[in-house]
Formats: sequence, C-alpha cells, structure tokens
Amino acid sequence: MTDTASHSPRYFPITLRLDDARVVVVGGGEIAARKIRLLLRAGPQIDVVARELNPELEGLRADGQLAHLATAFDAVQLDGARLVIAATDDKALNRVVAAEAKARNIPVNVVDDPEPSTFITPAIIERPPLTIAISTGGAAPVLARRLRERLEAELPQRYGDLAAYTQSRRDKVKAVLDQPRRRALWERFLDSAGAEAVLRGDEAAADAVLDQLLADQRPLGEVYLVGAGPGDPDLLTFRALRLMQQADVVLYDRLLGPGILDLVRRDAERIFVGKRRNLHTVPQDEINEELVRLAKQGKRVLRLKGGDPFVFGRGGEEIERLAASGIPFQVVPGITAASGCSAYAGIPLTHRDYAQACIFVTGHPRADGQLTLPWDALARPGQTIAIYMGLGSLPSLSAKLIEHGLPPDWPAALIEEGTSARQRVIASTLAKLPDEVIAAGVKGASMVIVGEVVRLRERLAWR
Repeated sequence: MTDTASHSPRYFPITLRLDDARVVVVGGGEIAARKIRLLLRAGPQIDVVARELNPELEGLRADGQLAHLATAFDAVQLDGARLVIAATDDKALNRVVAAEAKARNIPVNVVDDPEPSTFITPAIIERPPLTIAISTGGAAPVLARRLRERLEAELPQRYGDLAAYTQSRRDKVKAVLDQPRRRALWERFLDSAGAEAVLRGDEAAADAVLDQLLADQRPLGEVYLVGAGPGDPDLLTFRALRLMQQADVVLYDRLLGPGILDLVRRDAERIFVGKRRNLHTVPQDEINEELVRLAKQGKRVLRLKGGDPFVFGRGGEEIERLAASGIPFQVVPGITAASGCSAYAGIPLTHRDYAQACIFVTGHPRADGQLTLPWDALARPGQTIAIYMGLGSLPSLSAKLIEHGLPPDWPAALIEEGTSARQRVIASTLAKLPDEVIAAGVKGASMVIVGEVVRLRERLAWR
C-alpha cells in the first residue's frame, strides 16, 4: 500500500474572510469563471486580468460584480491583493503569476496545478451560514467531488437555518444554563422534533420544544409519515432517507421493497403492522393509537408505507388522529405504485395519442366481497385505468369492464413487484389477462394497467 501522506504537501484548513477584500483573478475564460462563481459568494472586490472576457464574465462586469483589467498580466496588478487566482489556459503564465504572488506573500492558487499553489480550493457544500469543505490536498479532486455529491444528498437545503436558529437563541439559553448543561441541551434539541421544525420553517414549533427543554420537560415526539415508493430504494426522496435515519421507532408495512427497511436507523425499534390479503395483522385504529402513544413518550416515530401515504395508504386517517391529539407530524410523499411501476414497465400513463386522462382506483373488494366502482366512467376509451390491489379481483374487474363497454381485446397488463429486481410484466387483453396471470402463478404485489397505452410497451420497454 502506497504511503501517499509522506509524499503529499501538508495543508492546514481555514476559512478566509474576504468581504470587501481585493482578489485578483488572472484569466477571462471558463476556468476563471468557475472560480469567480465561488468567490462572489464571499463578497470580495474582484479584479479580472484578461484581454477579453467570456460572455458570463462580461455579464458580471456589466452588473458591477467585478472589474475588468483589459491588459496583459503585469506583476504590479497584484499589489494590495489579499488573494490571487491564476486561471488561464497557459501553464507557463500561471506559474509566473504564482511566483509574483509568492514574492509578495499573497496566497495564490493555480487552477489544476497544485505544485506552484500556496493554497487549494476544496469541494464546497454551502448551507449558509454553514459551510463544509472537503479536500484531498490536491491528490484526488474527483474523489472530493464525489464525497461532496454524497453529502449534498444527505444535507437538507435548509440545514443552514438550523445553525442560524441555534445562534439566534444562544443568549436565551446562556441566561438559564451553564456551559456543560448548554451543550447537553443543544444535543437534545438537535435530536428532537425541534430541529425538524426548524428545517420545515416552523420556528414557533421549534421554540416550543426549546422552552420545554429549558424547563427540563420531556417534549412531545413527532411522527414522520413517509412514502417509501413502489420498491426500488433508489426512488426514495432525500427527505425520506433523512427521517428514516433519525427515527427511534418504525411502524412498517408489508409492501416495502427489498433493502428499504435496511436504510432505517439500525438501532430503531421495528414494529410490523402490515396487511396481507384476507389477513389484517393490526387493525387501523390500533395503528393510529400506537402512533399517538409512542409520540407522547417523546419518540420520533417513523410510519413507513409502500408507495405514497395518501394514495390508498390510509395516511389521511392516521394524521387525523395525530392532529386530534396535538401530535406534531410531517408527511413525506413517495412515488406511488401507478407511476413507478408503469414507468419501469415502459407503459406511460398518459399519451396524447392514446390517453388524455388517468384514473386511480382500488380493486380491493368491500367486506361483503362486492367490488363497487363507477364502471360506466371507467369503461371509456381515451383514458388509462391504474388499479391498485387488483390481483385477487382481476377476473371480476375484467368482466365488469367488458360488460360496461370495453372490448375484450382492450389492452391490459399486470405488473408484479414493480421497480424491483423481481419485476415481471404480463401484457395482454382484458379477456385473456386473468387466465394468463393464474397460469403465471403471480402472487406478489401487483398493479393492473388498462388502456391503449399498454400497446406502447412493445417499443418503450427499457428495463
């Protein structure tokens, strides 16, 4: 294994204040523009040395955001600068700029050439006032960018608001607690529903949590109603993943794709409340009460559902109960099965030549076994019908749609385990699909799509 540390320059990480400081950038093309985009956020006075500016920099000059020294480089131009960037496509000129800056003890960066540089610019993540910088000492800039991309996905855009909030309440906390207890309070706050309230822009709710902590009371917990999408973990939203990582307890359903539950915080308590056809493991009322009970214990409760919580997921019933009990909650939509499964099957839900509308219905029968749907409204051309939970009632669904006007050879498809590695698509017609599904032994979670858009699968299937 190579000991790269012994051969690489040593760097000391700092953040440099540049507001109103003079910064000289030598170069007027795209290389210079990339650095200037970053510099502008720090508020310096930027002088660009270049005979010509590219259109972007010319626009910044016209807006008064930089000054243009339209001459060849002259070392005198560096006098009085706090920082220098050499960003031309001429390596020899860049090194001349670096040498002149070093002679004046001015920090200098030569873009893509760390040897003559006295500082390098890291990969930066900004959530003002929070700034995160990642550096490999110039050894692997692509790796630094990859790490930045990962952190960008992990950190909400409003994470800086959390830093600003704690700063604004620092004196309030300082007036009540000594230093060790202040640190402990802020740790509890960041792990509480108060931090989530800041991230969603509700400072009043955050202040209520902070006041409870200052009074040494256990604050209420919070419920996260999160849609896990149709199966593929890559279809989770950033917010869903963040809340999954910080929950204390998770109540989860059967209809979760493989690997999704593995993304929940490892030490979180797990409670299965899923439903199977003809077998309700936990009645919905009991789920509602469990959410309230756990939140009143001060826990962060993750209610994790396949698809989207508000599309045949009873999410509305759950938040009604939470609201009635005064429990804080937030809802994170997920990609619903109709859109996720149809996309992965190569079947667009709408198409201007075949379907100008799309209707979502449930194929789950009532307690008496009857399937009551607006058949006349469904059995029409020019639209797509997306049927959730339709596997068990597929023969009845097909017969009713034919009975109310759709032809027996009307296109229909069943998608089993959509978006997962086990996805299977059976494309057929209304008359033939039920028998073909039985012959195929389909048993997994399924979505039925009815409409002329199914014909497009022959040329649009991509997976």
